[in-house]
Amino acid sequence: MSNLSTFDRFYFLKDSLPLFRKYLGSTFVIKYGGSAMQNDFLKSQVIEDICFLHLLGINLVLVHGGGLFVNDWLRRLSIEPKFIDGVRITDPETMQIVEMVLVGKVNKELVSLFTQHNVFSVGLSGKDGNLIKASSLFSQQNNLTGKVDYIDSKILDLLLSNKCIPVVASVASDLNGKTYNINADTVASAIASSLKADKLILLTDTPGVLRDVNNSSTLIRNLNLDLVKQLQSNKIISGGMIPKIKCCVSALESCVKSVHIIDGRVKHSLLHEILTKDRIGSMIVL
Repeated sequence: MSNLSTFDRFYFLKDSLPLFRKYLGSTFVIKYGGSAMQNDFLKSQVIEDICFLHLLGINLVLVHGGGLFVNDWLRRLSIEPKFIDGVRITDPETMQIVEMVLVGKVNKELVSLFTQHNVFSVGLSGKDGNLIKASSLFSQQNNLTGKVDYIDSKILDLLLSNKCIPVVASVASDLNGKTYNINADTVASAIASSLKADKLILLTDTPGVLRDVNNSSTLIRNLNLDLVKQLQSNKIISGGMIPKIKCCVSALESCVKSVHIIDGRVKHSLLHEILTKDRIGSMIVL
């Protein structure tokens, strides 16, 4: 966006006016994570774009991960990160690091960036305001990788009604107070479903759904559930995209109107996807 001439910017705004009106009062849940969070300049740009959407009168909830930062801190403490099929194995020692990094560091850094733009935001985890009730994803007692059982959106409703952006770390607890590490895509999908959001937006490390994962020009910009099922059966949707698509489908089946998968590493990708006709990611609808 910043490399546009003044003339081009005027026409961008002119063409986007109908979308500005359409989205006024809408609710978007944005999941932010992956390598896009490692680049401070890109991170600042993403927060700026979210602030811009906020100023347009869109209600926004930001859900974040931060697995790469967790891995970095684990290795500093001589703990090797462990995964099974891409899912983190979270033993009690790892859980302490996850909570400290996601809730104590990453979450507060994001809130600080909003503060620099004079945008009211509040950092939360799933523990705050009874937002998320969780349980173990696995049967092993010491594996604290969790799943979402229930969302109580009262605290989100309160913050959104006061023009505040909730910033949610993907950590929660069960009825007994045991803490769990939950996949941020899963949390974002569950929150979007609870709020019946107009959009769930996943800022990822890929351009979207690709027919060929090695060729970004094979991006599929528009999908519905029938096409998603076909791509899954043909193994075109595979690997790390499978759990993301599962979260997308779950949200759509829970009255979320559309889901977008876009590349968070691309400057202003969020605005290009939402506010222009020339979308750059994949949009999935029923």
